[in-house]
Amino acid sequence: MQNGDRGFKIRLIAVFKNMLRSACSVCTLLASYCLLFSSNASADELRLRELIDEAMKNSPELHASESRAAASRFRIPQAESLPDPMFMFGYQNEGWNRYTYGDSLMSQWMFSASQMFPFPGKLGLKGEMATRDAESLDKSRESLRLRLRQRIRELYYDLFLVYKNMELIDDRTSLFSKIEDAALARYSSGMGSQQEVLMAQTEKYMLLEKKEMLQQKIQSLEGMLNTAVGRDVSAPLGRPAEPSYSEYTTNMEDLIKMAYEHSPEIMSRERMVASAEVKVRMANKEYYPDFTLTGSVMKKAGPFEDMWSLTAAINIPLYYRTKQRQAVYEAEASLSEAKNELQATRLMISSNIRESYSMFKTSGKLMDLYKSGLVPKAKQDFESAIAGYATGKVEALTVITTLKSLIDSELLYWGQFIEREKAIARFEAMAGVMDSGEGGGK
Repeated sequence: MQNGDRGFKIRLIAVFKNMLRSACSVCTLLASYCLLFSSNASADELRLRELIDEAMKNSPELHASESRAAASRFRIPQAESLPDPMFMFGYQNEGWNRYTYGDSLMSQWMFSASQMFPFPGKLGLKGEMATRDAESLDKSRESLRLRLRQRIRELYYDLFLVYKNMELIDDRTSLFSKIEDAALARYSSGMGSQQEVLMAQTEKYMLLEKKEMLQQKIQSLEGMLNTAVGRDVSAPLGRPAEPSYSEYTTNMEDLIKMAYEHSPEIMSRERMVASAEVKVRMANKEYYPDFTLTGSVMKKAGPFEDMWSLTAAINIPLYYRTKQRQAVYEAEASLSEAKNELQATRLMISSNIRESYSMFKTSGKLMDLYKSGLVPKAKQDFESAIAGYATGKVEALTVITTLKSLIDSELLYWGQFIEREKAIARFEAMAGVMDSGEGGGK
């Protein structure tokens, strides 16, 4: 009987040990949960402002645009200059048998210079056309700067979101490992089933798979970001600094008004319309002839006196119906095209600002919903599930489900946070805002 009591006591002590191990695992799980939402600053944080400044200096695409704009400015003095003068020289001889210069009245050396003068006003119009084209390319360069700034901001926010997802997944994986340990302890003590252990392990391995996919996405985003900045595609990048939330008070109507007044894309189209208007005036000027002045000297030798002449020549627009008139029609059609493209650009920018602003407002509302409603509720459910799991009143499936719901809510919150920042980047670029502070990663 004493041996039986001793055996019973040994088994009872073993059960108590397993229960204590299970309780310790749950306590460890609680401690891990407390650290779930703590943030650690990275030593080499990637700063958005520095990336944008570097891109403005190093982007090959931007340099090409600047060179194109500079080349267009060099065309202005060329368009305003007169055509090159012509110089002619020759000799006139009498007969075929000998050199008769000085012996014959008709033998002479001839020299002449001529200059063509466009009809008054044509050179000025050509210069004005070149000026408008140069201004259009200048605005296109500014538009490219805005688009490049927008692209870097969007890639930066996408990269931050991937890192944030990985951070949350690491925390979730750690918690699932703790749940697995607690489930093993409960299973050893007879308080739980093997199914609980398998569920925790399955969720953990699924998260590890997702983490590998996020690692590949980081490499892809880093390559695109390096390319946009003007770096080598494999250059190392740090972890993006966490953007700070800031209120945005400018309304949609003001943004659209700003775009109509300051958008480089619209201003470029306006310069194209102005250039097309000058081309119509130039085409009408082509009805008027140009004229060429020629001065000549005929050099003679011997008793014969030198001769000189001054002549003027004009071109006659004889075929104006098939040439000059058609050129006017062509210029007017191009002007109509430029005006319609300007209107289409305004409508497109207005529509895109409305769409981005709507996304911005929607993301803000969803952020408030997650922050003030869903996330606190998910935290409360998880805390309740942990407490119930420690006492054996709640199964592991409930703990796993509430944990997944909690972290999914956090992921959705940060996803909407980034969508809001990207929407701001888009409509600011369309509105022509060159410097907005670049959010919290500056």
